[in-house]
Amino acid sequence: MPSLSNACSRRGRESNRNVTSSAIQNLFSRRSWLQTAGGGLASLGLANLLSASDRRGHGPLFAPRAKRVIHLFMNGGPFQADLFDPKPKINEYAGQRPEAVQLRTENATGGLMAVPYAFQPRGQSGLEISELLPKLAGHADELCVIRSMHTDNPNHGPALFMMNNGTIAPIRPSMGSWFLYGLGSDNENLPGYVVLCPGRPVRFSELWTNGFLPGEHQGTYINHADLSPAKMLPYLKNPTLDATAQRRQLNLLRELNDDHLAARGTDRALEARIQSMETAFRMQFAATDAFDISREPAAVREEYGTSHFANACLLSRRLAERGVRFTQIYYGDGQPWDTHRQHDDLTRKLCADIDQPIAALLSDLKRTGLLEDTLVIWGGEFGRTPTSESNDGRDHNHLGFTMWLAGGGVKGGFAYGATDEFGFRAVADKVHVHDLHATILHLMGLDHEHLTYRHAGRDYRLTDVYGHVVDDVLA
Repeated sequence: MPSLSNACSRRGRESNRNVTSSAIQNLFSRRSWLQTAGGGLASLGLANLLSASDRRGHGPLFAPRAKRVIHLFMNGGPFQADLFDPKPKINEYAGQRPEAVQLRTENATGGLMAVPYAFQPRGQSGLEISELLPKLAGHADELCVIRSMHTDNPNHGPALFMMNNGTIAPIRPSMGSWFLYGLGSDNENLPGYVVLCPGRPVRFSELWTNGFLPGEHQGTYINHADLSPAKMLPYLKNPTLDATAQRRQLNLLRELNDDHLAARGTDRALEARIQSMETAFRMQFAATDAFDISREPAAVREEYGTSHFANACLLSRRLAERGVRFTQIYYGDGQPWDTHRQHDDLTRKLCADIDQPIAALLSDLKRTGLLEDTLVIWGGEFGRTPTSESNDGRDHNHLGFTMWLAGGGVKGGFAYGATDEFGFRAVADKVHVHDLHATILHLMGLDHEHLTYRHAGRDYRLTDVYGHVVDDVLA
């Protein structure tokens, strides 16, 4: 490759590029140029943390019902019979261990532990919802509750990978990356795949990895614990040059990299970094608006509340209306819903924190017309046992749990599938995570069997070689 000084000199003779001579003199190598170009971009680390959107995509194969997804992820795993799958037999046999619950998940458990929450039919549909979620219950007629979910492993890591990446191993692209690969982004000024979490969920960035897909499809992680732009977007520093000067720098960078690629062939890592630089350049002007919830009317802020989860829900609506393809909200740091001890007390607090923001999000999306083509998903990586662990806790349960969908082409006010009489195992109309993924892709206008990527000699897909669309939940 020609030296950087020679390359700059040659281009300088052509058009003078308007790059200051002092800046050029400080460019000792191509790496230092990459690290300083862009007028305010922090470093090449930006490529991994602010991945760009590929607006090209392949496009939907048929008319999509949903254009975007908001995934409300309750990391840790909520107990289905507390919230959306009433099981009166649990209380009837509390303290006992009938044959139907002689099942082992991760840890040994004791007898059935009573559920102290009442259910009642809500909305015109009569969908039964727990008293723990009174505001969300007002949206019963928008919810499509799947009570027969099941997955392959009762441990957090493998179950998180299955729910996010379609496999129990950390080697495959995440769901959001597949969306971008298949559809591209609707907004060139923001990432197409955004992950919001006030901390670090278990397995962290492996859950939004691009895997073997091109690097520009990786999720962009935003820690929104502090809403100031400097904290949420630390790699988008205030530009030291105006937009025109930055644009000229990036154009020069593009030409230098084109020379490099021409000499060495395709370099996906470099291409991803170039895309990231381009998106970061545009984000300097677009992201400060999108992520600034102080611009919302006071009444809207009050409707959502002020918790981290409330702020994330409001941010997800702002991102949805700006064309972000996939926004994923992890409830909190670590595994907040992992209630091995003090289950009832913790569940009350957790539900009180999510009830108002989710209800506000659904109201907001409906009011603005976005719910019609936005698919909202709620759930964890698995559920919890109806039997007790350590007397006052519940263990992980991968054999049967609940998730719900809303908007984006699904039936509202509808419950699908069933667990056994104690809520331990899915027994009717069972829905595996592969089936859920196939259904989500279908709603986005994609065929899960045809959305493939060739890697290491074989064609891969999000659903591996499994899964079917759950037609009965489609509106």
